[in-house]
Amino acid sequence: MLEKMINSDAVEAVRCVLDNGKRFVVLAHKNPDGDAVGSSLALYHYISGLGKEAAVVLPNAFPEFLAWLPGAGNVLFYDSNSCQASAAVKDADAVFCLDFNSLSRVGDLSAVVAEAAATRVLVDHHLSPEHGFDIEISHPQACSTSELIYRLIESLSGDIAVTYDIARCIYTGMMTDTGAFAYASSRKDVFLIVAALMEKGIDKDKIYRNVFYNSSLLRMKLWGYAMYKKLKLYKKHNAALITLSHDELMHFYAMKGDTEGLVNQPLQIKGVRFSCFLREEQPGKINVSLRSVDDFPCNAVAAEFFNGGGHLNASGGELHCSMEMAVEQFVVAIEKFKSELTA
Repeated sequence: MLEKMINSDAVEAVRCVLDNGKRFVVLAHKNPDGDAVGSSLALYHYISGLGKEAAVVLPNAFPEFLAWLPGAGNVLFYDSNSCQASAAVKDADAVFCLDFNSLSRVGDLSAVVAEAAATRVLVDHHLSPEHGFDIEISHPQACSTSELIYRLIESLSGDIAVTYDIARCIYTGMMTDTGAFAYASSRKDVFLIVAALMEKGIDKDKIYRNVFYNSSLLRMKLWGYAMYKKLKLYKKHNAALITLSHDELMHFYAMKGDTEGLVNQPLQIKGVRFSCFLREEQPGKINVSLRSVDDFPCNAVAAEFFNGGGHLNASGGELHCSMEMAVEQFVVAIEKFKSELTA
């Protein structure tokens, strides 16, 4: 039996919203990952199964390796279809905000959501959610937002409401947000939920292949280049850095999601406790991905040096500067945290 996480008042508040509304939007963050897409589609299928009108709205496209998920073809993308996406939000009785703790995480969509009359329901596992949501389900101890969606559906309608398609979506979100259960997944409840999802008939091995064994030749070459040419080890700090410039990404015709998971690779090196990946999305804009092991707080590094935040072992941020300046910032950061890194 699962330990209780979502309180009864929050569950009943969501039940009231669903019972009294007709049209709903499920919204996730910009540059959606497996958890954002998996949790959103799972909730979309659940709401649709109630006989209600539902739509998933995302700020921009998700990686190609998630396109197989059931319902993925129905997602509205704001950057390519702003009129229809905005209309869905404005007409909704409630907007479920998944896998982000601040409206700023949805980019230009934030103004549309803020102006809408809809009830705003937060379901998220990131630290320090901003105020302004009508209903807040925020539990940083959860391994993923997908775990919370499973718990919410189970609390609302019982495990019987978790269909095969919902199970596939939830498992994908849980798997991707834990690095295939390599981190943030030490609680037994995580595996009790996995067992329950397998009872629905999902093929977890096939889902793994769909996500992780779905690379193009150019993506494989990009990773090889990154590991051979661009990986730098800071041995005295037990840290590692990978950088990829905009020109380098264009050389390999990199698509959205092609560098997903690259930041985790240096953690396989003996002694490395902290890994940073700096990706130049466009000249002067650096996307920062951080990963760590044990108790090293990469979220503290993200907050202090990279305008970001996140979880203890998985965080991110953004810099508006040259790659050279971003690397300098990384060097300053690991020097500041040297005692923690070498403890």
